[in-house]
Amino acid sequence: MKKFNIRKVLDGLTAASSSSSAAAQPGTPRENDAVQETLQSEHFQLCKTVRHGFPYQPSSMAFDPVQKILAVGTQTGALRLFGRAGVECYCQHESGAAVIQLQFLINEGALVSALADDSIHLWNLRQKIPAILHSLKFSRERITYCHLPFQSKWLYIGTERGNIHIVNVESFTLSGYVIMWNKAIELSTKTHPGPVVHISDNPMDEGKLLIGFECGVVVLWDLKSKKADYRYNYDEAIHSVAWHHEGKQFVCSHSDGTLTTWNVRAPAKPAQIITPHGKQPKDGKKPEPCKPILKVEYKTTRAGDPFMVLSGGLSYDTVGRRACLTVMHGKSTAVLEMDYPIVDFLTLCETPYPNDFQEPYAVVVLLEKDLVVIDLGQIGYPIFENPYPLTIHESPVTCCEYFADCPAELIPALYSVGSRQKRQGYSKKEWPISGGNWGQGTQSYPEIIITGHADGSIKFWDASALMLQVLYKLKTAKVFERARGKEEKPSTDIVEEDPFAIQTLSWCPESRMLCVAGVSAHVIVYRFSKQEITTEVVQLLEVRMQCEFSDVDSPDPGGEQTPTLLTPGASSSPQETELPTQPSTGSNSSDGPRDNIPCLQVRSSPLKQSPGYQVELVIQLVWVSGEPPQQITSLAINSSYGLVVFGNSNGLAVVDYLQKTLLLNMGTSELYSPSDPYQRQPRSPRKARQPSGALCDSNDGSNASEDRCKSPTSGSTSPCNSDDERKQKFIEKVKFKSRRFSKTVANDFAKMSRKISSSSEQKPDLDAKDNSFTRSRSSSVTSIERESREAISSFHFCESFPRKTDSLLSPCLLVGTTQGSVMMVALSLPPGGDQRLQQPVGISSCGTVVRLKGGILTMALLDSTGTLLPPSYEPWYDPNASDEEKEKSRRRRPASPPSSQEGQDSQFAVLCSEKQAKVVAMPSQTRVYKHNITETSFVLRADVVQMGGANCIACFCANGHIMTLSLPSLRPLLDVNYLPLTDMRIARTFCFSNLGQALYLTSPTEIQRITYSQETCDNLQEMLSELFTPVETPEAPNRGFFKGLFGGGAQSLDREDLFGETAAGKASRSLAQHIPGPGSMEGMKGAASGVVGELARARIALDERGQKLGELEERTAAMMASAESFSKHAHDMMLKYKDKKWYQL
Repeated sequence: MKKFNIRKVLDGLTAASSSSSAAAQPGTPRENDAVQETLQSEHFQLCKTVRHGFPYQPSSMAFDPVQKILAVGTQTGALRLFGRAGVECYCQHESGAAVIQLQFLINEGALVSALADDSIHLWNLRQKIPAILHSLKFSRERITYCHLPFQSKWLYIGTERGNIHIVNVESFTLSGYVIMWNKAIELSTKTHPGPVVHISDNPMDEGKLLIGFECGVVVLWDLKSKKADYRYNYDEAIHSVAWHHEGKQFVCSHSDGTLTTWNVRAPAKPAQIITPHGKQPKDGKKPEPCKPILKVEYKTTRAGDPFMVLSGGLSYDTVGRRACLTVMHGKSTAVLEMDYPIVDFLTLCETPYPNDFQEPYAVVVLLEKDLVVIDLGQIGYPIFENPYPLTIHESPVTCCEYFADCPAELIPALYSVGSRQKRQGYSKKEWPISGGNWGQGTQSYPEIIITGHADGSIKFWDASALMLQVLYKLKTAKVFERARGKEEKPSTDIVEEDPFAIQTLSWCPESRMLCVAGVSAHVIVYRFSKQEITTEVVQLLEVRMQCEFSDVDSPDPGGEQTPTLLTPGASSSPQETELPTQPSTGSNSSDGPRDNIPCLQVRSSPLKQSPGYQVELVIQLVWVSGEPPQQITSLAINSSYGLVVFGNSNGLAVVDYLQKTLLLNMGTSELYSPSDPYQRQPRSPRKARQPSGALCDSNDGSNASEDRCKSPTSGSTSPCNSDDERKQKFIEKVKFKSRRFSKTVANDFAKMSRKISSSSEQKPDLDAKDNSFTRSRSSSVTSIERESREAISSFHFCESFPRKTDSLLSPCLLVGTTQGSVMMVALSLPPGGDQRLQQPVGISSCGTVVRLKGGILTMALLDSTGTLLPPSYEPWYDPNASDEEKEKSRRRRPASPPSSQEGQDSQFAVLCSEKQAKVVAMPSQTRVYKHNITETSFVLRADVVQMGGANCIACFCANGHIMTLSLPSLRPLLDVNYLPLTDMRIARTFCFSNLGQALYLTSPTEIQRITYSQETCDNLQEMLSELFTPVETPEAPNRGFFKGLFGGGAQSLDREDLFGETAAGKASRSLAQHIPGPGSMEGMKGAASGVVGELARARIALDERGQKLGELEERTAAMMASAESFSKHAHDMMLKYKDKKWYQL
């Protein structure tokens, strides 16, 4: 009997009634009903737009020399196509099998792909989003090699069994003509020759096919006579074969690092054997074997020596040497070291015809993590400057932010400072992969993507118009001293690898202020300047965030130590002289716990700062009595207030970056009381190995006195042993995980695992406490458990009403926690000018505003008409410019929004957590709307975004759903099951932006951009670039008089006579299955045929037309003859009966 699950029914009811739960609550002001919402469901649609970055795990490559398009296949079945800068395309094979080989139908707008699952596919590239026209799935044989001759419609397919099958690429049907391995090799050979590793036709005779078998046997097969002309045997396995363009010689590369050159008519022995990297013994013996030469290409030039390009073949004693590409030209041999292993390479030549002088001009080298193009025409073989955004993964991406519709002057400003960072020494020539055309999109707003990386670097990208181009790179690690060796590496690090990795960042596009937080519990504030400066002493602020609780009221051993330390250049702090030596002494001493030591050491030497982002202030959290500082979980900066705020599992700290002082440092639990933090006396006894808890030290940076207070929880004497053990295990587990995953900054992982485990533990009665919730400050087991896990998860600077009774707007800070509480902190700012730099900023906690299920992800403010109220900002000015210029910029400060009238709500606070969204009227703090986003999963990312002149909340759930909710009424507008969470990378990098844009890292090397806007989806075809452009195929090489006379030129072959059904018969049906693609018949005719098919069809059509015209002419002539005969007969009859009477008839 099926169990009846009441919880599922209730969940279903909750989901069904979510829209009704968004109804206005009793007591809500009637003016809220007047908010006009313009966004409807029809404005939303989800689709992928473009994919940027280096193809992840590449496996194969092909180039169209006429269209000048490069195709790259990957191990996951993806296809990436590249043309000129800004022209790129992504498509995916459904099976996800690795792409083992690619072949262009040159200048026909089509591409053949062969996959590891033994299927071949024909792609139509004549449409903006390529589609598969035909597929053929082999069932009895495994595909190992494919070859499509230039201007041929017959594709040769070599298999693991050593056989060769032939496919018509127009109809994607198999020919009955098969070259069996046992007929190709000599009958006397007793062993199987192995898989086919090479197929090519003789450049001068299409009727001769060269077949290379893995064992070392090469066969020249005569297609007409269906027998082998010559067989070439060598003891070593073959990896690749290359023809000389005259068709009289070919070169083979072997597994022992040798190259053998064969004359076609002399199969007995090679004409030449060389080992490019082998040491030649003096006694004339064979050189020592080397590593296999995986590929060789042999390209001729009219005016000089031929080029021989090869990969691999290094001697075995070069252990640890990087992968190399060798270019042999005449007597010179150049060995070009690559940064990564070589996957494949192609030599680009002036002509697509294999029987002409090749004239090579470049080599495209596909590496495991890079694409390099080498200029063969310049001395030293310089590389071309790569115009594609392939360096996203230069260091692993650890965080990502997306800003659509940002100020127009930002991109030129970033480009101007970034252009000075470019490397020198590139080839002077134009990038050779230059095919395709840009899209004609109408969207022209500026878009910027910022990526944070594991090495501490930050990259700014121009993402406008579906393109991506790096603008500027900032290296945050320059601020710190680097450990010179392993023995000197300070053990104060809280992460084993990548101590400079970027964890989160906050950027104000209008003021260009940037604030970044790294995994070593450090925060750096940057200003943007167009002038170079040298900073003698980096401004440093050390913050001691300790937030622990204990069931025993013990004295605080660190009570006499200064919790924060400010060390500006002219500071007279008593501890300033100890700072440089503290990390080293602290890390090497074993006699006591580390204390007041930061994880990283800020550099003591002068720092030269180039134009761009320049360090304003470094803030570091320090070790506290042997406990490392907790990693920073949230961060915000406000240029108008001159404040930076950051939080972790211990609490939050507010820093005035103008005065370089710490304003507030308090535990999460202390925020729940509305009294002023400076008046309270928090004190928390410390217990070893328990980093999470009640309170931090608090210190006003404007005076040096230390205010110590007593925490309400410290009065507890109940032991709570079992709870302590459970909490201890949890903390150890989180620490272990965060250390283990430190390289990918997956402190997130601990957070994620916590959410997953706690999703079923949510208290069902939280909703009932929405408006009247007051945090219990008892020392019960549950409160201790909850506090030990509560961290700051979100911040939002705003101009609002700090308390219910306020009627005037004032600067505020909304604080969200991982337990769903939203608190308000009031800010009291001194007047501008000099007073702002001298008088302290006042801060007071105003208690809890509202409580939601799950951790708070995002917060925003709307005015009474539903318009978004962004945080105030100060317009950008150059900090190193003259005082007059600064004042000009600073006068343009935005005006504050109008203040509230007495007794009326004039703002909506929008709050979104991992489980639900709420809209609260301000200042009354009354809940107006509520929507339960998910019951069974949790939201990973939520953003309040602008679209179509209105606002909405966009959410990405761990179960893969992307949702949007209207504002302020929280009506569901979009809910699409898009992408199940497969790894932490997507969770860490997914972000929404304005105007219906979003992105995430789909692989370690690629950014996938998507849109949730119907308008963008409708215009996508126009915005995408075109891969195929009509280009004339170059003329075939001239045969010359004597070659034409004596038959020395290229021999053509009518393959239709050999491979067609009439001559070769039908292939076995069980060998392969034909699968029609999704492309239409019109597309099929347009793309599959291309130039060759079109010409053939035109010829046939002309013949048919001529034939029909001839038949019509004959029919007309016959009718005319018949008419003449009838006329003659009629005339004769008339004469015969002309003079006779009627009765004589």
